[in-house]
Amino acid sequence: MWGATRYTLRQLEYFIAAGDLGSITRASERLSISQPSISTAISHLEQELGVQLFVRHHAQGLSLTPAGHRILAEARHVIEQAEGLYAAASEVSEQVRGQISVGSMVTLAPMIMPELAHQFTSAHPATEIRQFTADQGQLLERLRRAEIDVAITYDLQIPEGILFSPLARLPPHVLVSETHPFAGRASVSLAELVAEPLILLDLPLSSEYFLGLFFVECLQPKIHLRSAHQDVVRTMVANGYGYTLANVRPRSDLALDGRRVVRVPVSGQHRPMVIGTATLANIRQSRLLETFEAHCRACISDDYIPGMDPPAAE
Repeated sequence: MWGATRYTLRQLEYFIAAGDLGSITRASERLSISQPSISTAISHLEQELGVQLFVRHHAQGLSLTPAGHRILAEARHVIEQAEGLYAAASEVSEQVRGQISVGSMVTLAPMIMPELAHQFTSAHPATEIRQFTADQGQLLERLRRAEIDVAITYDLQIPEGILFSPLARLPPHVLVSETHPFAGRASVSLAELVAEPLILLDLPLSSEYFLGLFFVECLQPKIHLRSAHQDVVRTMVANGYGYTLANVRPRSDLALDGRRVVRVPVSGQHRPMVIGTATLANIRQSRLLETFEAHCRACISDDYIPGMDPPAAE
C-alpha cells in the first residue's frame, strides 16, 4: 500500500512554472503568486522527495538538476492526469467542474473579468478560474504554449493555429480633458487631431493599430508621450497634456486622480477593435472550456459589455 501523498497538485504547478522559466520571480509573475509561496512549495517538494530539484544561482535564477529534469516531466504527467479526472467527471455528470486558465488583454481585464468570472463561478461552483493579464503578444504566446486555455482579447494579428471567435465591436474614439476645445464636439476627425499632442497607449500591436488609423489617411500624428499603462494615459489626458485614442469604454469618466475625461467619437469610417475569445484551433475542447466560451457569448455583445458602456448605446 502506498502511503498518503504529502505534496499537493498546486505545489507541482509552482514547481513546473519555476522549472519552465528558470526563475522564481518570473514564475511568480506568471502565476500571480507570491515568491515566498513558490519557494516554500519547491523546498517542501525537495524535502518530501529527498532530492535537490534546482541549483540556485545568485542573481541568475535557477537551473534544474538532472533529477529535477526527470521529476519535472513526471510532474507534468501528474497534472495532466488530474485535469483529465475533472474532464471525465464533467463528461459523465451534469456538473461542470475543474480549473480553467483564462488570459485577458491588460486593457480589458479590469472592466470585463471581475463580473465575467464571478458570474461563471457562481453558476458553476465546482469550477475555478485562474486569471492572467498580459498584452496581445504575450497572450498569443501563452496560448501557443498551452499555458492558458482561452484568451479574452482583440482580433489583432491572430496567427494561424489560433481560433478567434468575435463577441463585440469597439470603434475608436478620442479622449480629451473636460476643458479641451474638442470636449463639446459631436465628433472630431483624424485630420483635426494631427496638430494636437497625442498621448499614445504604447502596447505591442495596440499602438500599431492606433497609428495605423492615421497612416490609412496619410496623416502623421504628433506623439507627445507614450505609456504602456492605460491609467497613466487617462490621467495625463485628464490633466490637459493632450488627447489619446481608445477603444475601451469604461463606465466611469474619471481618471485615477479624480479629474474627468470626455469621450468624443471619431468622424468617418475606421476599423474597430473586436473583442473575442481566442483558443487553440484543431484540438478537442473540454466541456469546461465549451461552457466558459458559451458564457462569454451570453455576457459580451455589442449591446452589453461587463464594466463598459456598450457601443450600441451611442
